[in-house]
Amino acid sequence: MDSSGLYRAITDFAHRTPSWVQSAFEIWTAYGLLLFGVLFVAVWWRSRGRGGARPVALAVLAPVATAVAYGASECVKYTVGEERPCRSVAGAAASLVPCPGPGDGSFPSNHAALAGAAAVALTLAVRRLAAATVALALLMAFSRVFVGVHHPHDVVFGLLLGGSVAALTVLASTGPAQALVTAARAGGSPAVVRFTGPGPARPGRRNVPGCRLP
Repeated sequence: MDSSGLYRAITDFAHRTPSWVQSAFEIWTAYGLLLFGVLFVAVWWRSRGRGGARPVALAVLAPVATAVAYGASECVKYTVGEERPCRSVAGAAASLVPCPGPGDGSFPSNHAALAGAAAVALTLAVRRLAAATVALALLMAFSRVFVGVHHPHDVVFGLLLGGSVAALTVLASTGPAQALVTAARAGGSPAVVRFTGPGPARPGRRNVPGCRLP
């Protein structure tokens, strides 16, 4: 797939933007994935007070599914071995960040795969996060082309690969993970209860006036 023309158009546009915009994209492309990490923690913390085992299972599976998607992306990258556009596209503007060294493949974009996977996994855990996480994933993917280190097709495939792998991982693992959370809570270990939350409150027994229950 040849998306060199679109790559040149985006990188030319990047060089015409104000310096503060370029700096903002450089910071985002380097550290933006950390925001997904913060969301993972926030969703897990929220799930502990939701009662049932399913919210906790989905929250715990979100970073796991993202890691699985990263592994899939690395496997494809190693197999394809595409050169970075900042080194291979003739006539393109210089990348805004240092071009990765030779041997660091371009296809697919790991950043896009991680962002796509995190967006899907977090959405499955908390549906209301869909708009925000998808927007963040798209922004991360675009930033990789904007700063000049990926072809457009690298990030499109990365988003699709990451999102698909994460969705399949979560859907296949939710049942076993939910059962594991339920079993762990039943064990009553204080450390486990702190991690998973106490679960639904058990109804207490009431004494009937004039009677003594054993």
